[in-house]
Amino acid sequence: MLKGPGMQFPYMPSPKALVFGYDPDEFEEFVKEWVPALQSAYVRVERQGGSGDHGIDVAAFRSTQGLEGPWDNYQCKRYKNALNWSTAAGEIRKMFVGVVLGHFVLPTQYVFVAPAFARGLRDALAKPTQTRTKFLTELTDTNDEIITRLTADQQQAVAQLAEQTDFAMFVPVDMDQMLEQHKTTPQWVTRFPDVQRERPAVMLPPDEHGPEEARYVQQLVRVYAERWKGDVATLELIAQHPTAGDHMRRQREAFYSAESLRRFARDAYPDGHFNAVMDDVHTIAVEVGDKRFELGWDRLQAVLEAAGVMALTETVLARYVRPLDRKGVCHHLANEGRLHWCEEGGAA
Repeated sequence: MLKGPGMQFPYMPSPKALVFGYDPDEFEEFVKEWVPALQSAYVRVERQGGSGDHGIDVAAFRSTQGLEGPWDNYQCKRYKNALNWSTAAGEIRKMFVGVVLGHFVLPTQYVFVAPAFARGLRDALAKPTQTRTKFLTELTDTNDEIITRLTADQQQAVAQLAEQTDFAMFVPVDMDQMLEQHKTTPQWVTRFPDVQRERPAVMLPPDEHGPEEARYVQQLVRVYAERWKGDVATLELIAQHPTAGDHMRRQREAFYSAESLRRFARDAYPDGHFNAVMDDVHTIAVEVGDKRFELGWDRLQAVLEAAGVMALTETVLARYVRPLDRKGVCHHLANEGRLHWCEEGGAA
C-alpha cells in the first residue's frame, strides 16, 4: 500500500460528466472507440453517421461481407433530454426502410447508445413482444416521411419485415457499463484525465530463486565471480559473502518491485505502459553500459546510478514509478538480454 500523505489533484469532471457534455459528433467518435471492447469477433468498426447514413451511426461488422453479412448497429443519440420511445421508434422505422430498400441486411443487434434513457423507452425495450405490437400499430398511422414517401408495396414490405423481426434485437446500453469497458481501450488514457490509483503493495522476493529470474541472476553471478573470483561462484557462496549476498538481496528486491509495477500497469492501463518505462530506461542504460569498464561490477553500478536519475516520458504510469522500480527495470532488461554487465569471455 502507498504510504505518506495522498497526492492532491485539482478537481476534474468525471468521465461520465465529460461524455454528457459531448456534441453528437464527439459522442459518435467515443462510441466508435468503445465498440471494439465488446466483441473481439468484430472484423471492422466504422463510423457512418452523417447525411445519407440510412440510420447507421456506428457499424460493427462480424465478417468481411460488411453490410451484406452479419453486423451490429450502434445508434448514437446525444440529446439534452433522455432518449424516449418516440425518437427510438423513428430510428427503428428508418432501419426497416433501409433493409427494404436494399441498403443493408437486417443487423444482428441494434444497440441504442445514449447518455440517458427515458423510463418509457427502457420499459418498452424490456418487453420486445409487446413493443413489436405497439410499433406495428403506430406504423399504420404514422406521418413519418420516411414511411409516407414509400410506395404501397414498400410500406407493406416494411410492415411484414417488422412483424417477422424479434424486437429483442433492440437493446439500450448503460453509460456506466460503457465507461468501464472503454477503460480497456487505448483511447481511455488520452480521452479522460487519469485519477490517482492505489498501487498494490510491492512484491517481496521468495526465498527460492524462480525460473523467471534465471537470466538476470546468472548475469549477477558472473559479476560477483569476476570481482571476487572463486569466492562467490555459486548462489550458496554468494549468500554467505558479506558484500555479494547483501547486494544480491537488494537486486532481487528491485526486480520484484519492478515486477509489481508491471502487474499494476497490466491491470490498470492498456497494454504498453510498462514497456514504455522499460524503453526509457534502456535508452539511457545502453549508452552508459557501452562505455569502457574494468569490471562488470563497475558497469552494473554505473547503469543503476544512471537509471535512478534519468527522466521518464510523462505517461499515466510515470507518477507511480519509484527509485527501486528503476533499478528493477534494469534487471528486467538484463532478463530479456537487452543489457549485459560483463564483457564476453569474462568470468563465468
